[in-house]
Amino acid sequence: MSDIEELLQPYRSAIEPALEAATEFGPGCPEKLREAIRYALLAPGKRLRPALVMMSAEACGGSISDALAPAVAVEMIHAYSLIHDDLPAMDDDDLRRGRPTTHIQFGEATAILAGDALQAAAFSHLYRYCREPARAARLMGELALAAGPAGLVGGQEDDLAAENIRIDQFASPLAARKHLESIHRRKTGDLFIACAKLGGIAAGGSDEQIDALVQFAGAFGLAFQITDDVLDFTASDEQLGKRTGKDSERGKFTFPDLMAAEQADKSQLESNQAAGRTGHVTATEIHPGIELARDHAAAGIRDAHRSLELFGARAVRLGQMADYLLERTS
Repeated sequence: MSDIEELLQPYRSAIEPALEAATEFGPGCPEKLREAIRYALLAPGKRLRPALVMMSAEACGGSISDALAPAVAVEMIHAYSLIHDDLPAMDDDDLRRGRPTTHIQFGEATAILAGDALQAAAFSHLYRYCREPARAARLMGELALAAGPAGLVGGQEDDLAAENIRIDQFASPLAARKHLESIHRRKTGDLFIACAKLGGIAAGGSDEQIDALVQFAGAFGLAFQITDDVLDFTASDEQLGKRTGKDSERGKFTFPDLMAAEQADKSQLESNQAAGRTGHVTATEIHPGIELARDHAAAGIRDAHRSLELFGARAVRLGQMADYLLERTS
């Protein structure tokens, strides 16, 4: 068992049966739809997001059981987003977690409906299992904001649009990277932030504690996406359980290529200034950008650790999960 598997084991032991139970829908749910939902939701995975919900609750003095309902809801939203993200009209992927994507396995129409159903089920699950109405409303509101048009969905729209944007359409490679960060703060980061918020809320955390968790999750989410982009260049399809190299093939921005261009732009600018020239370069070798991106992710993880100082020993596992991002190979 790897270090990350050992770290996540208590949380996975709690979340897996809860996810299984959450797919026991009523007799009105067609069997094919139920199978597609279960296929996407129960697919093998690390369960980082539910674990983040439960670890955040622990950091605020709560327990795994306090955070179980929002952890299930978050994983439902995540599974729905992956189903739709993989569709031909979106990222057009045929492999996810080492298996055919949901639309390949069940057809596009059923896959879309399974995603729709999971989105609704996330909120109905919170409604059913959070006994305090005011707390349930707050949990549902935070999750809806993270998953909505200014969050996950808006990030996905801008991510699709980025396929048609070139670096030289920005003032500089740095400006292009800031645009990429804006996309991923919404598409990926907002759900991580929701995980932290929901865990803190479920445990009755103070505003100060929840603010600290938000800072942690923001840094964690960006570092997660940076390492994801690095792995797209350095890992195999088998390691990631999905096709690698697709983003670059489709002309999408990635952190390694933008950071390489940014470094080249800085070097070229310094050279131009010394020679009395103006202008900047917009293309460079990709390999130097991999190490630059790793360094950027490491800086983010240092920020994440600083955000946890308020919690002391109760946040040790959150810190360990953050460190895992710098070591992950899948």
